[in-house]
Amino acid sequence: MIRIAAMADVHFGADAVGSLRPHLTHLSERADLLLVAGDLTRVGDPTEAMLLLDELREVRVPIVAVLGNHDHHTDRAAGITAALRGAGIHVLEGGSVTLDIDGVRVGIAGVKGFGGGFLGACASDFGEPEMRAFVGHTKERAARLEAALRRLECDLRIALLHYAPVADTLKGERLEIYPFLGSYLLAEAIDRAGADLALHGHAHAGSEQGTTPGGVPVRNVAQPVLRRTLAIYGFDDAGNRGPIDLPPPPELAGWRYLAH
Repeated sequence: MIRIAAMADVHFGADAVGSLRPHLTHLSERADLLLVAGDLTRVGDPTEAMLLLDELREVRVPIVAVLGNHDHHTDRAAGITAALRGAGIHVLEGGSVTLDIDGVRVGIAGVKGFGGGFLGACASDFGEPEMRAFVGHTKERAARLEAALRRLECDLRIALLHYAPVADTLKGERLEIYPFLGSYLLAEAIDRAGADLALHGHAHAGSEQGTTPGGVPVRNVAQPVLRRTLAIYGFDDAGNRGPIDLPPPPELAGWRYLAH
């Protein structure tokens, strides 16, 4: 079985030092890779990324990440990306990576994504240049995600995002902010290219499970939604495309969300 650990919305800052490391000590025994769906830092300071890297230093499995809106806040996303990549973490933004895990080729295509809303209540790229730019950014990110997924030659294909591709995993959030939490264009890209699982964060009051219109399982792995550090999903080799929601290991008990 391939075991995928996933988390998002860590929002790591100086006051969180030492809080994450105990929950990751045995991760290499529990999972085959770790996927991080954005908002690694609190305000997008590369120093915060360095503090997070210190918490991750005992993780011995491959780590793949996308950045989130918090990581862009101070316009230093390039510095955060450089720090993460310098530590061996795969940071994706319209790109992909394929990992060989016990003879299974696991492909991850990643993009931050963006907002815009969902069918029946979505923004349109019409009118003022600001609105056209808003929706245009989502269209461009969705196109990059689709292209990255299509390029993958693998046995197991995963879409990694920060913004939500479906409204299912936003249930619990106020309807008024759905357009700022994700876009149906991301789900359309995933369905056209094909995937076995889509992961995202960003929606702190949302729900964990959803499905794209094309039937791809979606999981919101924001820490406030999970109410633990991370989730672990399994894919077996007996034709079950999963994901199988695996029980959290005991070291994840007692976690509390420190970010604001």
